[in-house]
Amino acid sequence: MDPEEILSTSLGTLYDYAQTTHSSPGGLFTYTYRFQDPHSPPLTITVSTPDTQAEHWSLHASSIWVSALYVADHISELGLPQKETSTPLRLMELGAGAGLPSILIAKAYPHIRVVASDFPDPLLIRTLRENVMRNDASRNCAIVPHAWGATDPSPLLPTADVILAADTLWNPDLHAALLRTIRAVLARTCVARAHLVAGLHTGRYTLDSFFRAAREAGLMLIEAVEREVQGNGRREWDVRRAESEDERERRRWVVWCVLKWGDL
Repeated sequence: MDPEEILSTSLGTLYDYAQTTHSSPGGLFTYTYRFQDPHSPPLTITVSTPDTQAEHWSLHASSIWVSALYVADHISELGLPQKETSTPLRLMELGAGAGLPSILIAKAYPHIRVVASDFPDPLLIRTLRENVMRNDASRNCAIVPHAWGATDPSPLLPTADVILAADTLWNPDLHAALLRTIRAVLARTCVARAHLVAGLHTGRYTLDSFFRAAREAGLMLIEAVEREVQGNGRREWDVRRAESEDERERRRWVVWCVLKWGDL
């Protein structure tokens, strides 16, 4: 365990602070998913935590973030088909990092075509590709390097019925670029959805800024629910809570928001 992991674990132990990140660059992280059907055996995923080139450290891609774990725990709430359909559903994860949700979905739903995408940093993409191969998910999980907002989104196409992004909203300078990519790759259908999950360590005002930018970009926020990370608590999103909560309280929650096309 490296010093950063020790510090994060110590905060949780000494001060009752929920961890927002797990693992560290190069470390192996093992996750076990238990299906709702008690007759289905658990599914274990092991991923290596990526590193990036020094000039891309600001991506903060070298951890397993709490929102990725929360999504993995709740993939049943994405509304994915349990059986193969005439036209295979296509799911795309943006800012995939180590790829945990993408790999888990590819394994749990082998009839779904999954695309795991992240910034085209060679070390990051290499680790993401190795993680897919390590978990034998290459058959239906493709890796596509992509910088949000790039003028040519064609490598990500065809469009996705479901977009997924976990802990990708922390930098308001990237909101416009992320929204350009979402608009470019979200299928133009009334049922297409973008699920974005962010820890409240992101900051309420930062999240509120993204929601406003999404509306201006022609996307409708149809759901925004604050969910307790370790527990069953749920409540409607409210930016005004920023004035009354401390760091310990913020770490207890993620926000799960769902976007659709505003004109469909």
